[in-house]
Amino acid sequence: MSQNNHKAHGPYEKFFKWLFDVVFSFLALLILSLILLVIAILVRIKLGSPVLFKQERPGKNEKIFKLYKFRTMTDARDAKGRLLSDEKRLTRFGRLLRSSSLDELPELFNILKGDMSFVGPRPLLVEYLPYYTKKEHHRHDVRPGLTGWAQVNGRNLLKWNEKLNLDLDYINKVSLLFDLKIIALTVKKVLFREDIQMGNDLKFGRLDVERRKR
Repeated sequence: MSQNNHKAHGPYEKFFKWLFDVVFSFLALLILSLILLVIAILVRIKLGSPVLFKQERPGKNEKIFKLYKFRTMTDARDAKGRLLSDEKRLTRFGRLLRSSSLDELPELFNILKGDMSFVGPRPLLVEYLPYYTKKEHHRHDVRPGLTGWAQVNGRNLLKWNEKLNLDLDYINKVSLLFDLKIIALTVKKVLFREDIQMGNDLKFGRLDVERRKR
């Protein structure tokens, strides 16, 4: 676990960022409740149960939490009962959920619980933790985000080191105006579906981890 020497940038990061996250995630869940229900029903019909995909991710100070998403793949198996490849289990409907980022909506519950923030470094896999440099571990000095500085600067098109450096850059510049800028850019990218390469993010991370192991 990284040693957190991060000092909050003024009252916004120290007090108000958390308050805004709680208030606006609650309001968003209320406003989007019907949409969430419809998506949940469609996921159950088209992809099966459970409706939610849950996976452990490292949060602030590398504390492990369960990330919630709508599932985007089926449980299709071969004749021997083994799960088919991700590509074969990812349906057209699942691709639509990913490309529109609708699969990410259940993370609003993570924000409401305090596991995440609207803006911060994206929570990656637990298995990556041993392979960060000492400096890169500091991406966990703040709560992970639904979106982040790296996501609006190339998303899956970035090299791994570039993505981690942007996470660290965000931590050093946290402010209300910076968060609002990232949220506005996120809305633009989601609406115009920019910088999307589905399924590439974690695969690219695993390749980088394999290089660091060597």
